[in-house]
Amino acid sequence: MSLVQPTSVSKPKAAPKTQAEAASPDEHATFKGRWLPWLFLAPTLIVLAIFSYYPAARTLRLSVFRANIFVGNEQFVGLGNFTELLSSPVYHQVVLQTLVFVVLVVVFGLLFALGLAWLASKPIPGARFYRLMLIYPYALSPAIAGTLWLFLFNPEVGPVNALLESVIGVKPRWLDNPLLAFGLVVVAAIWKGLGYNVVFYLAALQNVPAEITEAAEIDGATAWQSFWRVVFPLLSPMTFFLTFTNIVAALFDSFGLVRILTRGGPVYGETGITTFLVYKLYEDGFTFSKTGAAASQAVLMLLLVICIIVLQFRYGNRKVHYGA
Repeated sequence: MSLVQPTSVSKPKAAPKTQAEAASPDEHATFKGRWLPWLFLAPTLIVLAIFSYYPAARTLRLSVFRANIFVGNEQFVGLGNFTELLSSPVYHQVVLQTLVFVVLVVVFGLLFALGLAWLASKPIPGARFYRLMLIYPYALSPAIAGTLWLFLFNPEVGPVNALLESVIGVKPRWLDNPLLAFGLVVVAAIWKGLGYNVVFYLAALQNVPAEITEAAEIDGATAWQSFWRVVFPLLSPMTFFLTFTNIVAALFDSFGLVRILTRGGPVYGETGITTFLVYKLYEDGFTFSKTGAAASQAVLMLLLVICIIVLQFRYGNRKVHYGA
């Protein structure tokens, strides 16, 4: 009979828990006082109040007055500014021109960006350099981009007209012809936003699983069929996002290009062919001193943006395919 008693084996001590592990799932950060969160938010709220909320409130108030900023008098007209604006043939033409401009910029801008992103996603020599050059236009400000296009298409000394004259013997007056001027602004706006769209499409294309396209090729799909029937549906979330961001950009970011290139002209019909909503607002407010009309246009554009946002988040997701 053995007199040796079995020794107890001591268990190794568990590593001390970290602070995150020690906290229970129900625990969350709390503030010691009721006013401490507001104190942290105060700088942001002050900036927003001064530069966003107060100007917006002043614009809403000004939209129901007919005012002269030089004399300093105001006359309450209620909805008179809106009634006059919505019944104006000039404003009708501006709305139609803006609609055509936005549709052209969004549709062709996304198509070109998607095609270039598809090409840039291929493993070719110098791919990084090509991607950088595609993104470069977005880094330019609208004013610099407009100046660049104004120099390129100058009818007398511009390199585009010099090339056309040497090849086919013509020197178009790009900024005097309504159709040419409108097309020039559309192409410049597409070029300006190309880099932004290419970046997002490149990121989306790189997230498409290679197994899906390989399976499509094994099933006998051509490169065109593989792209439009397999890859493009998987890009619908990104296309959905870019569609609405490009609509807003075409509505507001076109001001710099129009201001530098055409100043709203040339005249066509009731107003300039490149006078869009944002430029019409600028003209009425700062050129003709129609502050009431300009404020009412700002309110209408605000309502337009709200409608776009509502459509984006309420109806757009139903048509978007997120599955792989």
